[in-house]
Parts: sequence; C-alpha cells; structure tokens
Amino acid sequence: MHRSKDGASDQAITGGGAAPAPGGGSGHGPGTRAGIGADFLQLDTAEAPPGGMAAWLARRLREAIADGRLPVGSRLPATRVLAADLRVSRGVVTDAYQRLTDDGHVAGRGRAGTIVVAAPLTAPPPPPARAPARAPGRPGAVEPPRPVFPDRPGAEAFDVLRAAPARIDLSPGVPDLAAFPRAAWLRAERRVLSALAAPSFGYGDPRGTPALRTAVAGWLARNRGIRADPADIVILAGTAQALGLLSQVLRDTGIDTVAVEDPGSLGTRQHLDHWGMRTPPVPVDDHGVRVDALRGTGAPAVLLTPAHQFPTGTVLSGTRRRELRDWATAGGLIIEDDYDAEHRYDRPPAPALRALLTDRVFYAGSVSKLLAPALRTGWVLAPPRHRDALVDAKRFADLGNAALPQLVLADLMESGEMERQLRTLRRRHRARRDAMIDAIRARLPGAVVHGAAAGLHLLVTFPGHPGLGDADVADTDLAAAALGRGVKTQPLSWHAQRPAPPGLVLGYAATAPSAIDDGVTAIAAALRDLT
Repeated sequence: MHRSKDGASDQAITGGGAAPAPGGGSGHGPGTRAGIGADFLQLDTAEAPPGGMAAWLARRLREAIADGRLPVGSRLPATRVLAADLRVSRGVVTDAYQRLTDDGHVAGRGRAGTIVVAAPLTAPPPPPARAPARAPGRPGAVEPPRPVFPDRPGAEAFDVLRAAPARIDLSPGVPDLAAFPRAAWLRAERRVLSALAAPSFGYGDPRGTPALRTAVAGWLARNRGIRADPADIVILAGTAQALGLLSQVLRDTGIDTVAVEDPGSLGTRQHLDHWGMRTPPVPVDDHGVRVDALRGTGAPAVLLTPAHQFPTGTVLSGTRRRELRDWATAGGLIIEDDYDAEHRYDRPPAPALRALLTDRVFYAGSVSKLLAPALRTGWVLAPPRHRDALVDAKRFADLGNAALPQLVLADLMESGEMERQLRTLRRRHRARRDAMIDAIRARLPGAVVHGAAAGLHLLVTFPGHPGLGDADVADTDLAAAALGRGVKTQPLSWHAQRPAPPGLVLGYAATAPSAIDDGVTAIAAALRDLT
C-alpha cells in the first residue's frame, strides 16, 4: 500500500477505500469522517451526515444558487461526472438534481444539460466600498476625484477616459469593430485546428510561428512595398510591446533618447518614458516632421508615423523623406510606426520608410487597426545588427505570442480574407468620415478639418472661435464639456509637448453615421457654452 510523504496511507486519505454507498447513502466507510472533494463549488463529502448525501448535495446547490455562485443560465456538471468526482453513486447526484428540479431551481435541457433557471434568493453582497483617498498632509481631508481631462495627463489618463461613461465615443484609434470578420475567423480557426499536429501545442519560436511570419512577409510585400525575409520578422503583442522591447534594445546600445513628433501620440510617448527614454519634441508641419529641427535635438533616434501622422494626418513629403534618409545615413535610427497606413480614401499609398532604409529603420505594424486591438498582435522588422537583440528581448519577455491566434491570422492573410476585410473597412470608414465632415460643416462653422484623406480620425481646430485657447478656456475644457453632454473625445493638447492651437481629435471609424452627427451636435453646443 502506497504511503504519502507524511506517512499516511492513500487508503486512509481516501476514506478507507470504501465503495460508494448506493442510492442516498453517505458513501463513508463505517466509523470514518474523511471525505472526497470536488473542485465544483469545493464540495467535500466529509460534511455530509451519514445517510443524507443527496439531501446535503441538494442543500449545497441551493445555497450556491441563492448567493449567486450559480447564476441563472449556468450549467451543472453531468451527473456521472460529479458522481465520479465525489465517489458516490450516480443515483445520489440524480436524486439531488431531481430535488432542485422539483423546487424549480433547475431544469433539464436534454443535451444542453441541467441548467439553473431560478434567480438568486439573495443578491450577492456588494464589493466593499473603497474608503475615499485622504489628501496628503491634511488629516480627515478627502482627496478630490481625478479629473478626466487634466491639463497634464498622467500614465492613467487613457484608463480614466475609457472608464468614463458616454453615449457616443469618438475616441481615435479604433476601426469599425462591428465589422470584425467573425464567420471568416471561425472558419479559419476550424481549418487550423483540424490540421494542427499535437507538437504544435507546445512551446514555439519566440519570433512567432513560421506560418504567420511568412504571411506577414507576403502582406508587407503586397501592401507596403517592403521585401522581408520571414526569419527577420518578430511577432509580438502590438505596437505597445514593440516600444518596450525596442527601448530595451536601444538602451543596451547606449541610446537613451528617442525624439518624437510634436504633436504626436501621447500613448507612444508614455510608453517610451516608462522604459526610461527621453522624448524631445520635433515639430510637424504640412510636409511632416521637420528634419532640420530633428538635427537640432541631437537625438540619435526618432519615432515617426510617416504614412499618416498622428494626430495631424500629414503624409511625409518626398523632400522630407530625402532629408530623413540623409540624416539616417549619417548614423540616425528610425522607429517607423506604420499607423493605420492601409486606411486611405482620397490619395495614393505612401511608401514605407523601411522599404527605402532597411539598415536604419525599425518597422512596427499590427492588426489593431485592421481587425481589432483585442487581438494584441503585431510585428517588428529590426535592422540586421539589432535583430538578435530584439529576439532575445522578446524571448525573455514572454517566450512568444500565443500560437493559435497567430495560425488563424496567418490563414486569413494567406487566403485573401484580410484584403477583403480591408476593402470592406475602407467603404464603411469612408462613409463615416464623410458623415463627420458633413456634420462639422453644418454644426461647427469656422472649424478646420485636418487629415481627412486617410486614417480613422480627424483633427479639428477652431481658429474661428477666439475665446477657445484663452487662459480661461482650453481644449481640455471643451473635451470635458462634450463629455458632460455624453460625447467622448481627446483634446489635441494631450498630444502636444509644445504650445499647440486648441483642437479635438475625433475618431469616426467605430461610430455609426447617425451617432456621429449627434456627437458633433453635442460638441457644438459645448463650444457655444464655453465661448
């Protein structure tokens, strides 16, 4: 007889090895109180009185329904499964379930199993209220709640904004999520699972699955003019992780400064700041980043969104590209965030910098603007001399992205489904962009729209409203007033390090045209109230 580490026999631990009692018996051996447990509701048969196993089980299930642990619609384990876990006869569990059926707590649904149909008798207790934060240095004083639109947004700014309730969300950076190709994804998932060999469920290459790296190489060649060896592509958890890993790679080479566009993405700047990078601003004009100002910063690296600059929508001009090439050839490094480059409506495609400067450009892309941010899937191409360091950084971050979503995404790319999805999105996004421009013209006369030819958002400035931008009225005030009317936006000043004209960054891709008009109408009312 096998013994455990503490010397007790397995037979003693399992209640003497007695066979389950039939019918409503307790299932205990004579004179023992040791029990058998189940993970489900942490059931322990040692708690059951002798001869009362079915009644005890029914009572425990009623308690779980009453306190909300088994909500309406939840399914009970199959009788034979729960009986095996508890080491009782199946008749014990069947008897308990029948008692709950007679009470009206559960109902049998054939192959769907036994389902809870009764509402909880008592609501689950509310979570304990958090005590108000105390203001430092003032005993008894309560710290006021954080404003949604502080003048200087902190690291939690986007979390606070996302949590703020609103009837219309015009936040930028999200595609039409309702257009996610659910049916195509499910078909691809079935194809992948039906063909997947057992070893593929193990640990894989930290660079990503060969299938997705090959598919991404093909996607970049077809859609962004980039010729890449799949071995040089690293799959990671979106552009956010790319910024963290690239910061580590650069810091290990002695680089602690990455210049950024101004105005430029607050979120991008926050990620770089978090990883210890200094982020001097470089002004952006109608031709893109000013390379003369970049030289003036002395920064050895710069992060750019050249195909569709965020938030202005500017495309980096040919002249600036040549100037940037000269700067990089002289030793500079470029991080190219190919932000929503595929979403263009009224202009030809802008080539990727990586296609021109392979040895000096880190290229980052993702499916966040093509499918959904929730997939957390992107890719990076590093200059050859930095590739191994990037792979090491990814390896020690998480051993690589989850393989199954990668394989499904690879299937969508190779099948042509991604191109079909992009064509669908362009039609839907163009209609929503046009609806927003029409609403701005009708509701906000004097407002100026920037970056309408591509992307998922518009930048709107207000030179016709001189009161906005004064010391007493900022674009954060306008954003707050709009939120007070149920419309969520982002102020331009959040994305600027230097003084910038007051404006709003308005996303249109994820909002229906009728709601876009209602949202712009609310913004116009908020602007009238302020000015």
